[in-house]
Amino acid sequence: MSRPALVARNTTRGTVIAARVEDGASFWAKFMGLMGRRSLPAGDGLWLPGENGIHMLFMRFAIDVLFVTPPAGGPSGGRRVLAAKGAVPPWRGVVWRVGGARGVLELPVGTIDASGTVVGDEISIDQA
Repeated sequence: MSRPALVARNTTRGTVIAARVEDGASFWAKFMGLMGRRSLPAGDGLWLPGENGIHMLFMRFAIDVLFVTPPAGGPSGGRRVLAAKGAVPPWRGVVWRVGGARGVLELPVGTIDASGTVVGDEISIDQA
């Protein structure tokens, strides 16, 4: 993972979802996602702003995924979790899309449960 710049927090539950989140805002980062990587270490994540879907083609490992709304009240506002998918298996041609989502947070398996995150929670993704 490149230099961590972001932290993801569940502000509803007061938990840290991921302390080292890579910003995947660039075209290349969105195109590559986690493809080609062997794993995603605990505490890490990949933030794909503006996205509402993912695929698991060419992935080597399962991941947890949060789909979130645009930020409420502007860029620094909280985002509501619209869908939480745990242990999404690798090498599936299925494209996971969530209507209304404007951001995807990809996480190591077990992160959603460990952080207590559920649909409807508010999360923040801010500078570390």
